[in-house]
Amino acid sequence: MDIHWSTFGGVFGVSLGVTLLTVVLFSLGIAAWPDGGGQGRARGGHRATRTAAAALCICACLAVAAYGLFLIVAV
Repeated sequence: MDIHWSTFGGVFGVSLGVTLLTVVLFSLGIAAWPDGGGQGRARGGHRATRTAAAALCICACLAVAAYGLFLIVAV
């Protein structure tokens, strides 16, 4: 049995990167949500813009999760 360490390291790096990206996007989505993050209206910004940014971040997280499930389930 032979382990290809460069391939193993590449898979680990990509997995870590995608995980961090997903966590950051979800955190930004929660923080951008109007009245989210505990700050209320003191943070300023337009409500529609913040809602759209939050929805975009959370949809990106859902897309990453759906693609991961597709890779696992697809034969």
